[in-house]
Amino acid sequence: MKLRLILGDQLSQNISSLSDVDAQKDVVLMCEVRSEATYVKHHKKKIAFVFSAMRHFADALSDEGLNVRYVRYDDPKNAGSLRGEVARALDDYDIDEVIVTTAGEHRLVQDMAGWAEKLDVAVSIRDDDRFLCSAAEFATWAEGRKQLRMEYFYREMRQKYSVLMDQDGPVGGQWNYDAENRKPAEAGLDVPATYKAKPDAITQEVIDLVNAHFTDHFGDLTPFHFAVTRDQAISALEEFIARRLKLFGDYQDAMIQGEPWMYHSHIGLYVNCGLLDPLDCIERAEAAYHKGAAPLNAVEGFIRQILGWREYVRGVYWLKMPDYKTANYFDADRALPDFYWSAETQMNCMRQCITETKQNAYAHHIQRLMVLGNFALIAGLDPDEVNNWYMLVYADAYEWVELPNVSGMILYADGGLLASKPYAASGAYINKMSNYCGSCKYKPTVKNGPTACPFNYLYWDFIARNEGKLRGNPRMGFMYKSLDRMGDEKRQAVQDDTRRFFKAIEADEKV
Repeated sequence: MKLRLILGDQLSQNISSLSDVDAQKDVVLMCEVRSEATYVKHHKKKIAFVFSAMRHFADALSDEGLNVRYVRYDDPKNAGSLRGEVARALDDYDIDEVIVTTAGEHRLVQDMAGWAEKLDVAVSIRDDDRFLCSAAEFATWAEGRKQLRMEYFYREMRQKYSVLMDQDGPVGGQWNYDAENRKPAEAGLDVPATYKAKPDAITQEVIDLVNAHFTDHFGDLTPFHFAVTRDQAISALEEFIARRLKLFGDYQDAMIQGEPWMYHSHIGLYVNCGLLDPLDCIERAEAAYHKGAAPLNAVEGFIRQILGWREYVRGVYWLKMPDYKTANYFDADRALPDFYWSAETQMNCMRQCITETKQNAYAHHIQRLMVLGNFALIAGLDPDEVNNWYMLVYADAYEWVELPNVSGMILYADGGLLASKPYAASGAYINKMSNYCGSCKYKPTVKNGPTACPFNYLYWDFIARNEGKLRGNPRMGFMYKSLDRMGDEKRQAVQDDTRRFFKAIEADEKV
């Protein structure tokens, strides 16, 4: 008899650990355990989503005739950890082998590597073949390269899977249409609502459980409308393709107050937990282009996020762990301000993005990168604290995808392994790409003083204090030429404003 363990982000019926399951003999183990729900204090909505999706998936396996042992969080016998629940199952069944698909986070991979010895049972850890590029394949691609640029990796993946290809070249003659995908927010846009599933009895039971056991965790639990089954997740994907994909490209960098979802897909949490297959998402979007239902810039941009960026950051993660977790190129050490939790700040862009994160366990990528992340970068926030925040607040966050995005793309903590330059920007960028600034106490056109947008002087403080590490970057030349033209009085004003700003934070003043 074999025990087949399914993790909370492995909710795919084609998962490798089930590929040869014997419905007559084997036991499928799924468990809601404290160690996984609390190693960071995950957003309430994220816990509810994962637990409900797990319960629905377990029911689907049972309906197919599999023998499922499902351990609920509030089971008095719950051991509280994956290893503990495997050990308990070994006591209850005559198991000769434990089979599991490799975990998506390094800490679990390390733990599972010792299970055979600690549990005195054969343990088979199988590759996760749901991804489109294996860790080994990525390592081969990366070998000998001085820089690991996503664009070149993405092109090879397009060719490998024949996605948006016209014989030997890309459809439309270009690989990347990102330059067409930067339209700012416009008044009067009619943004379709996101997909909303009505909670059933299973989901409501989970909501009640989270209310009872995770009261001190971040975020709003209700209203809850995430998809929790594969059929619902497919409906969410289809709704995106039908209603939002055609304008996704144009406005993927735009931010509008009161419109947290914009034209994005909102399916990252479904792909990352296994409810959606990445290649299926890609093929459906490509089909929309060929049917004339969505333009090339939108479809290519969406496909690049999955076939390019998602696979690329996973490759970087497994290539560089465990050292990647401690990367801190700028030696940043400032504590995460309390307003990242409370949203109590007079910076309207930050208030909007944090509030929406708290409400939805979601923010779209430009909010994460150019508002929340941009502030963390230019303010010199400690990478450990920033990673912890991103890891726990978003429903789609698992370390393999969160860590490279934050340490590499947002904080440049890896010194340029992943990004060719830091994504630092002043208030002018946020003003261009959003309507946040019109409702803000601070003015994006004011560079210094109490009414100046803090992003303005923090940006130049970041440029100045990291000059030794960034001046040689060819993509930063224009910024340093501008810094060189600054007079002593201007530089001093930047320092004074920065010092005043952080002194106010330390004094618990609302900045």
